[in-house]
Amino acid sequence: MEKIIAVNAGSSSLKFQLLEMPKETMIASGVVERIGLPNAVFTLKYNGEKDSKTLDISNHTVAVDLLLKSLVEHNIVESYDDISGVGHRVVHGGEAFSDSVLITDEVIQAIQDVSDLAPLHNPANLTGIRAFQKALPGKPMVAVFDTAFHQTMKDDAFMYSTPYEWYEKYRVRKYGFHGTSHKYVSARTAEILGQDVKDLKTIVLHIGNGASLCAIDGGISVDTSMGFTPLAGISMGTRSGDIDPAIIEFISSKENKTIQEVMNDLNKGSGYLGVSRVSSDSRDLWDAAYKGDEKAMLAINKQAKMIADYIGAYYIAMGGVDAIVFTAGVGENAPNTRELIVNRLGALGAELDEKANEVRGEDKIISTDNSKVKLLVVPTNEEVMIARDTLRLMK
Repeated sequence: MEKIIAVNAGSSSLKFQLLEMPKETMIASGVVERIGLPNAVFTLKYNGEKDSKTLDISNHTVAVDLLLKSLVEHNIVESYDDISGVGHRVVHGGEAFSDSVLITDEVIQAIQDVSDLAPLHNPANLTGIRAFQKALPGKPMVAVFDTAFHQTMKDDAFMYSTPYEWYEKYRVRKYGFHGTSHKYVSARTAEILGQDVKDLKTIVLHIGNGASLCAIDGGISVDTSMGFTPLAGISMGTRSGDIDPAIIEFISSKENKTIQEVMNDLNKGSGYLGVSRVSSDSRDLWDAAYKGDEKAMLAINKQAKMIADYIGAYYIAMGGVDAIVFTAGVGENAPNTRELIVNRLGALGAELDEKANEVRGEDKIISTDNSKVKLLVVPTNEEVMIARDTLRLMK
């Protein structure tokens, strides 16, 4: 058995899970928040216990040292030698990476080279990598990219109809995100249905505060809704999703705002929050909608329509669909949202089993026996996918 740490490093946070592989058993999990700020918080969960403390954590190196020492102090591992390797989530791999890779100096340089495509994420991911390299010298480190799964898209799916020079000079194209989640969920769906993933046409709906869809044919991503950035696609908690790009110049002129200010509105003040003026959380929107708030209901309906439109496009692109799968925070836990979406899919012969749809956060087929398309809820587990890839590449 191998003990592998799956890591997701943010600019001021560090989330992790320690898993026993290949059993895929979670031994411990935790998060360090407010790194570099006063009163940072470290939370560790293990054996049904929760240990939380507030202290000064000046940087990611200190955070990594703290979490590793805590694993030993709580007898979760006997020593650092028990840790076989570390898998790191990296948001953007550009066109350089179509799979996870063992981290080398060349890989680190390549991640740096595409950091302008994910300036809020890649530098933070690299900070986490370097901190673990310092704490666990010689241990195998693996980079698992959000974008890698979508590198199988053909050029007519990933190219924009913009001047080709933009692609040649700046690699302006669709990259897609949530790839680790889409890959895990499509594979798990095949397991649940008792079929080979290579025999299935699947559409995965990753609906959380951030949201994206992916058309997966035979285990291969053929299209996805997010684009050059995570702003594209369906509307989300605070992101607009697809809009007419001319709106940016129009609002900039009318509101006397810079392009950066308008982009901030589209990223942080749109979607659920922007339309409803209530919240970016779907639970708050449904509470308001049940009380008669029409804008809250409009925000929910707008997202449902956009999702249904993408499903229709992917159905045509793949020449059919065998399974439509709901995952992530909203997808896994909001029966009302799932029902609203499926009600728009009558043309595909999709039928929802209302009783089965009451499920929250567990694997479940939620379609009727007569449904022409299997409908499922499958909780995502990006950490397991990271650990799987780390184990595979270590060997």
